[in-house]
Amino acid sequence: MAAQAREYAEAGWLNIIGGCCGTTPDHIRAMADAVVGCAPRQPALQRRTLRLAGLEPLEIRPETNFVNVGERTNVTGSRAFAKLILNNDFEKAVDIARQQVDNGAQIVDINMDEGMLDSEQAMTRFLNLIAAEPDIAKVPFMIDSSKWSVIEAGLQCVQGKGVVNSISLKDGETEFVRRAQLCRDYGAAVIVMAFDEDGQADTFERRIAICERAYRILTTVVGFPAEDIIFDPTILTVATGIDDHNGYAVDFIRATHWIKQHLPHARVSGGVSNISFSFRGNETVRRAMHTAFLYHAIQAGMDMGIVNAGQIDVYSDIAAELLEHVEDVLLNRRSDATERLLGIAESLKGASSQEASIEAAWRAQDVGARLRHALVKGITEYIDADTMEALDVYPTPLSVIEGPLMDGMNEVGDLFGSGKMFLPQVVKSARVMKKSVAILTPYMEEEKRRSGMEQKPAGTVVLATVKGDVHDIGKNIVGVVLGCNNYKVVDLGVMVPAEKILEAVTTHQADVLGLSGLITPSLDEMVHVARELERTGQNVPLLIGGATTSKTHTAVKIAPTYSGPVVHVLDASRAVPVAGALIGTESRSDFAARTRADYEMVRTEYAKRSDDKEFDTLEAARLRSAAVPTAGAKAPAHPGITTIDPIPLEDLVPYIDWTPFFLSWELRGKYPAILDDPTYGDEARRLYKDARIILDRIVAEKLLTARAVCGLWPAWREGDDILVQTTDNSHERLCMLRQQTKKAASVPQRSLADYVAPKGENDWIGAFVVTAGHGVDELCEQYERDNDDFSSIMVKAIADRLAEAAAEWLHAKVRRELWGYAAHEVLTNDDLVAEQYQGIRPAPGYPACPDHTEKAKLFALLQAEHRTGTHLTESYAMTPASSVSGWYFGHPDAKYFAVGKIGRDQLEDYAERKGFTIEQAERWLAPILGYEPS
Repeated sequence: MAAQAREYAEAGWLNIIGGCCGTTPDHIRAMADAVVGCAPRQPALQRRTLRLAGLEPLEIRPETNFVNVGERTNVTGSRAFAKLILNNDFEKAVDIARQQVDNGAQIVDINMDEGMLDSEQAMTRFLNLIAAEPDIAKVPFMIDSSKWSVIEAGLQCVQGKGVVNSISLKDGETEFVRRAQLCRDYGAAVIVMAFDEDGQADTFERRIAICERAYRILTTVVGFPAEDIIFDPTILTVATGIDDHNGYAVDFIRATHWIKQHLPHARVSGGVSNISFSFRGNETVRRAMHTAFLYHAIQAGMDMGIVNAGQIDVYSDIAAELLEHVEDVLLNRRSDATERLLGIAESLKGASSQEASIEAAWRAQDVGARLRHALVKGITEYIDADTMEALDVYPTPLSVIEGPLMDGMNEVGDLFGSGKMFLPQVVKSARVMKKSVAILTPYMEEEKRRSGMEQKPAGTVVLATVKGDVHDIGKNIVGVVLGCNNYKVVDLGVMVPAEKILEAVTTHQADVLGLSGLITPSLDEMVHVARELERTGQNVPLLIGGATTSKTHTAVKIAPTYSGPVVHVLDASRAVPVAGALIGTESRSDFAARTRADYEMVRTEYAKRSDDKEFDTLEAARLRSAAVPTAGAKAPAHPGITTIDPIPLEDLVPYIDWTPFFLSWELRGKYPAILDDPTYGDEARRLYKDARIILDRIVAEKLLTARAVCGLWPAWREGDDILVQTTDNSHERLCMLRQQTKKAASVPQRSLADYVAPKGENDWIGAFVVTAGHGVDELCEQYERDNDDFSSIMVKAIADRLAEAAAEWLHAKVRRELWGYAAHEVLTNDDLVAEQYQGIRPAPGYPACPDHTEKAKLFALLQAEHRTGTHLTESYAMTPASSVSGWYFGHPDAKYFAVGKIGRDQLEDYAERKGFTIEQAERWLAPILGYEPS
């Protein structure tokens, strides 16, 4: 027990230690002796941010998504709610509050301002009723009234920490201060309206002047915490026909941005439905106005809004014409914007009925046309019934496949090949095809048994992620695309050794072999497979793909080892034409000859570039290091190892960088701009919507488990190595590489070791492993059993994003709390994506530290396998695949860089430091060698 106490104390977890029943003075003495010299836990400094609470806490951080304030429990804004309250039907009124929470409201606004009500009594009664409903009372309440007596009645019975809506300067400073002090005494945050003694603010200038004055009074006179101040710069109705009103929306947005820039820690809210009162009765236009207004206001910094949480659309789903007209009004882009929006508004009232007629027209077609339409559009809703109907119409099950299904897939192939359809749509079409074929297969098997005939595929393709590598999203997409084009695909999975690949090529009489890999050791494994194909006399065409592969590596390293055709395939869209060219008897020799000639030119150019490249000697490069003379960051608040298991998935969602997600689906562009891209925008919006549906399910049902471990230890620089102190008498040596390619004399030759101070300067280093991959395989298997490759691939892509988000989330936690050198850091998600923070987190195997084998030391330091369930393969890939690891450097000057090519002198020095033979070092560092190994 004493030893355990020592471990906890050294980890920085304890303030006080003692015993209870069962312990004796000897127990306590032993524990006291064990923790001598250990510092007590230092509580992390809390960031200044708005914290509210019902039965559950709600912390509104800078990175928190927009907070929905449910508006339907407001007698002035909801006729249904007002009718129930006026009829004394409070029980049914409670159901409206519940619906608001179920629809996503994170705060519930409650208003009882009605001339026929005893508002104080109604507020008290309703609050007491919903306080007894845990599924409602879990969220904070917003006490909303224009009468102070009603607000105070609500404050006297509301639990947790709520929000007062509102106070203002319209009754003068003295009353403003009095009410603010009472809100402070009751423990509530406040919404401050942009009113003063002269009335409501209706221009940008008036809005910011009133808000600045109120902020100064609250913070300096009342002593109100700035983080508990929420400004409402007044959302007023636009498109009224009065020219003076045209700037109301854009002025609110401008004022929001100004407040966030000039009034530190304050938040911004507003009543969103006000913006669209001119279009009461036209739900389509109002929803579009609310959605578009929120899109721009949130970008400007709006934190929360009073809005019907169930009546907001996805911005990217608004029809392009409607969005243009709505934004012309909101952003005051045209003098005739109101007239133009009115011009299309009436036609939009019948939009839903028009959509229904289109749906009816499709469903009225013959079954063959319906199947083709479903394939092209990726619609699965009717595929079971339509396939069974087709069995009654077509002569054989095979004729259903060779007829309408293949007609549909051929159209998909043509559209994809011509750039009129994108990869996500193709994968959805494949899902429809697989579901239909799954229904037809038992009938075809029986037919084949009776007739002895068998359907011939376009060709057989064997696919594999090579040994040591676990990443397969790209390979799976290629398999789906090939399957859509009538190829038989044999997917061997991940971590497939060369002998199994060769066996499958022979067993299945493969027409094409495709190899995939993500990590750099996979490149060497692909060379090994090619050599094995040559040794065993194979001639199967070899396709090479994956994130680390390239045309140059394929031409220089792989193609020379194999006499059969070798082709680098950049993306899934190229897989089908390349496979077709290599399988066709007439096209194969011509295509292979052209490829060989092309790759010979690549090899010649590569050799020329390599010959032209000059290197500093290692000794000269070290003389030009970027070594820092002093320690980088202060001592951590929580040294040692910290494990977080699990990480709440909902905490990770705000940290997701969506740009790589779209790239994994071959939609190239930066998020969120890609949603409006003239080429990719429509499909990007659909894909994003599909992703959010699956992501929301994963989060709500906790279908994946995210875990993290990080560590912070004393460290010092010794040459190009970093020594990490693990115990008083032990350390781990991290071997780093240095840039050697010649540069201008003023530019340093960097190594990661430069960012750690020499011994005696009390510097520190950190490490981490995060994973969001536990549960991925099981969830994907569920979708695959349902012939839903689209959702299976989507799960893997989302898990990868969650893993990267976990790395971002954990790094922020380390900077602000565990290490604490940036305790007051406030950054947006865009800032995080742009790496606008102090420190870096380079990963072993990547440009700044390109040796994957150093990952073994990182895992050992953190006991990562035990703490996170993440393992290393023999090639140092992490499994589950959706995992991220790396080092933490806290020095202000630390920056990301690429080591680039290195000379033989550094290779020999590095091998000696690592305890490797020259051959071992050359194998692991092959991609960065600036010379040809002997």
